[in-house]
Amino acid sequence: MRAWPLVGSLPPAGPFLSACAGTRPTVTPVWFMRQAGRALPEYRRLREGMGMLDACRRPDLVTEITLQPVRRLGTDAAILFSDIVVPLAAAGVDLDIVAGTGPVIAEPITSPADLVRLPALDPGAVAFIAEAIRMLVTELGPVPLIGFAGAPFTLASYLVEGGPSRTHARTKALMYSQPALWHDLLDRLAGIALTYLRVQVEAGVAAVQLFDSWAGALCPDDYRAFVAPHSARVLAGVSEVPRVHFGVGTGELLADMAGAGADVVGVDWRVPLDAAAGRVGGRTVQGNLDPTALLAPPDVLARKVRDVLRRGLAAPAHVFNLGHGVLPETDPGALARVVEIVHEWRAPDSDAGPP
Repeated sequence: MRAWPLVGSLPPAGPFLSACAGTRPTVTPVWFMRQAGRALPEYRRLREGMGMLDACRRPDLVTEITLQPVRRLGTDAAILFSDIVVPLAAAGVDLDIVAGTGPVIAEPITSPADLVRLPALDPGAVAFIAEAIRMLVTELGPVPLIGFAGAPFTLASYLVEGGPSRTHARTKALMYSQPALWHDLLDRLAGIALTYLRVQVEAGVAAVQLFDSWAGALCPDDYRAFVAPHSARVLAGVSEVPRVHFGVGTGELLADMAGAGADVVGVDWRVPLDAAAGRVGGRTVQGNLDPTALLAPPDVLARKVRDVLRRGLAAPAHVFNLGHGVLPETDPGALARVVEIVHEWRAPDSDAGPP
């Protein structure tokens, strides 16, 4: 079992942090990626007429939006409301988050000369994040706050493609044809991600998650050669808190993502959780209900939630989550029902309640 030193005034206890440390608590902890926002009507009212980057820069809004799902759903952890491109914008990259599209980069990176537009991140440029975290730690009390950053590969994919991509063709073409530029780019992005996470840890988050959302576009050999060393640098820099590593479509990369320094490995819905547990070297797993299951009839949803819980027994510990983010059309009542089912469930060898 891994134990971490005290994080602010919050001891390494409670179901979420216990599970992160490799100890299976009586009650399985649950939180949802993208639980802060999207599906909640109170979030939509608060964000009405306001751009995403503007909202992320206001500590009062970040605090309120982060707290909303904890109040409504009773999750075992809060995830900071922000976006993975916030530190890029703070470093001076000309970008916008376009509704219905995602991050759009004004001048994509195509040559070594373009790297001048990607300076190191000044921690003071994200002071609004630190302020929000300090406010949240006070408001959340014993509920742990999870900070996060985008992994170097995923950030690079936006900077090279100019926005979201289905194929990541330009990204991989640059990676193959200009490896020196590629590693320079990812080294800079690792520095930005690490600085951003250090700000969050020092402000009081209890854990961090590194999102490598698009790493599933890579084969294992390319991930090891072109990506893993840079992600490992980021994760190594925040070892005093639990580190979750997550990507989409990364079933064939799970062992390498665990090896990059994760304490907890997030699993998307494409790989059964018991199979994933065998790939991650005895680490805690997180996941992995298909987000579309929340749109299913209640009996189907309950059956699928319990199946994930049973499969999670193959790992030393399990943090229940979705296999990706909450879909905007999700009924918040379905999320609340999942939390209820997870909290009621007990492992078959437990006498504390029905499986």
